[in-house]
Amino acid sequence: MDYGFTQKLFGYFYHNSCMKQAKAQHLSLDSKAIKNEYKAVLERADDIGKSHLMSSYCMGAYFIALNRNTTLSPEECYALYKDGLSANQLFHKVMGNADSYLDAKKLPARKKWSADSHKRKYENDWVVDILEGGVNDDFELGYDYHTCGICSLCRDEGCFELARYLCRMDYVLADMMHMRLVRTQTIAEGATCCDFRYSRIDSTPGKNS
Repeated sequence: MDYGFTQKLFGYFYHNSCMKQAKAQHLSLDSKAIKNEYKAVLERADDIGKSHLMSSYCMGAYFIALNRNTTLSPEECYALYKDGLSANQLFHKVMGNADSYLDAKKLPARKKWSADSHKRKYENDWVVDILEGGVNDDFELGYDYHTCGICSLCRDEGCFELARYLCRMDYVLADMMHMRLVRTQTIAEGATCCDFRYSRIDSTPGKNS
């Protein structure tokens, strides 16, 4: 795919977050090698057009680059990535909160995105069904992903085992927005779909895992 402005912007954001976290942890990482590999991964990657989840695709590419250019284990790379993003206040502002994310006014656009995704114009893009929670449901918004761009990217790069670490990031992002995410299966773990169910943290008992 083309390595354009959007891909560079996301890369800068992820890289800056991780490098600041690495400095805080007194880790010496090869910044240039990581950036170069991120660019190379995306240039090899199948195009996903103007995907709604381009940020996630780039997140996956950066995680691959990070793993390939450090002596850290995948678990340690995940912790660095997670802590770096969690410490980035701009990232929190960009993510928003439960009220903005679960705003019913966004549902028509999400349903259009779902319908478009089922046309499967781009092989590596996500295919998703949108579920609106009813009064008797324990969630407000649901997604059933039938294909996952991160899984496809990791598979193409010969490192499918890394995808499951990015799945864990979904819980981190939900926490940032003060939402509960319940999920029983993922494609990265061998299931046929990923079932996301979001609700406000104060709407039902329990907490995110």
